[in-house]
Amino acid sequence: MSSSSNNDFSPGLEGVVAVETEIAEPDREGGSLRYRGVDIEELVGHYPYENVWGLLVDNDLHSKMPDPEPYEPARLTGNAPADLQAETARLAGDWRLGKLSEISDEQAREDLGRLSAQMMSIVARSARVADGKNDVVPDDVVERGTTAAEKFLLRWRGEADARHATAIDTYWICTAEHGLNASTFTARIVASTGADCGASLSSAVGALSGPLHGGAPAYVKPMLEEVAKMGDAEGWVKDALANGKRIMGFGHRIYRAEDPRSRILKRTAKELGSPRVEVAEELERAALAALQERHPERVLATNVEYYSAVVLDIAEIPPPLAPAMFACSRVAGWSAHILEQKRTGRLFRPSARYVGPGERSLSQLN
Repeated sequence: MSSSSNNDFSPGLEGVVAVETEIAEPDREGGSLRYRGVDIEELVGHYPYENVWGLLVDNDLHSKMPDPEPYEPARLTGNAPADLQAETARLAGDWRLGKLSEISDEQAREDLGRLSAQMMSIVARSARVADGKNDVVPDDVVERGTTAAEKFLLRWRGEADARHATAIDTYWICTAEHGLNASTFTARIVASTGADCGASLSSAVGALSGPLHGGAPAYVKPMLEEVAKMGDAEGWVKDALANGKRIMGFGHRIYRAEDPRSRILKRTAKELGSPRVEVAEELERAALAALQERHPERVLATNVEYYSAVVLDIAEIPPPLAPAMFACSRVAGWSAHILEQKRTGRLFRPSARYVGPGERSLSQLN
């Protein structure tokens, strides 16, 4: 290792370019997001999520994520993120998936399609268990749905409200892919070892189960409920900042302008008549003003998690299910990145700088 490498330390790999990708382009300054060159504004409302999956994975809007095949999960607990991680890993064994280093690109693409579809089914069935229902919705009922979002709701609830399906489809498209975030990087790291697609995807699920990546919408709804109960957004923000409380849903490490996903989700929340839009806008104004006053050197705006929570609430998604709903959306981006990583054939192996004690004898520890 060169001496310059030893000195180029970036905590959290901030700003380090680790891959070159053709999949998605977050426009840092312009406040837009493009999937293989196509602005997501042109996709929402025009193509359902399953076609966007095809765009990201196959670079073809007419390609689609398949429907899930018959499969019986081993044991669903109703904790959807945990169920999803466990069952996705188990699928690799049940389906005898080949290692990425030993199979063709075409076989990997097929494996990822099967897994993506099944992962959505697992989340829907886990959510049904969480609702206290241990029966399985018959296939002929699920097949009445015309989109992945409708089929997801039918598999979960046995019915698919049109507003709920639109809310979920919009959310899934907006969050389907966003570059080298923590879960996508995890998927690529595991894929770089030549592991199978099930291992790569299940590891990505684990990486987004924390509140700093993927879980934030679960904290936004309770926050909005507190503000509504207090009836004073500015007062709530002042108290929160004084007590060192983090206000979820503001600021983004990528965008210097408005998060385009937030803009679309806010518009969708209004179009679908969310009863939480008014309090969300009040808190948004108060929080942005207070945060800008504290940090005038930063460009702060509402991020995707904030209005994701409002849109998911339209579909009556309970906050604990939010990370798994994010995982459903991100199977497209993860799959595309796993394929892209497979084609590089390169193992990730960053360096670490040792900063511990100097050489010492065992007697010094006694």
